[in-house]
Amino acid sequence: MLLRDVLAVKAGEIFSVAPEVLVTEAIGMMVSRNIGSLVVLDEVGKVAGIITERDVLRATHKHACDLTKLRVEDLMTTRLILAGPEDTVDHARGIMTENRIRHLPVMLGDELIGLLTFHDVAKAVLEQTNFENQLLKKYIKDWPEETAETTSGTRS
Repeated sequence: MLLRDVLAVKAGEIFSVAPEVLVTEAIGMMVSRNIGSLVVLDEVGKVAGIITERDVLRATHKHACDLTKLRVEDLMTTRLILAGPEDTVDHARGIMTENRIRHLPVMLGDELIGLLTFHDVAKAVLEQTNFENQLLKKYIKDWPEETAETTSGTRS
């Protein structure tokens, strides 16, 4: 499965913030939208970085909880790890796991076309695995069908 396929079914917009915005305002945006990151766009709309919950937590510790004068550009991550729309979900999962990141911008050239979270990738992997599992079961003759009783104990 390709990342463009995941982005095609993923609902929602990409939330962004300008580098000069106060960190407290960016935190308010993340909290009110129940999201863990904001893409930072420069004055011409190009990706300049990303600010995440983890960036805020580190800054809170470093600045003894006083974030009132800090701007997004003071905390944002500027060396981004990126993916492309033709990358596979497995590739994205590997990148995110290896680099311990939870948010992966998807770029087409210089254009940001989406932002995947680790949850998005995990969901896509699960769907792909379930689909492949169903195909294998159909391939194997006389495979017992799942019933509500056999699957009820495995769902949460």
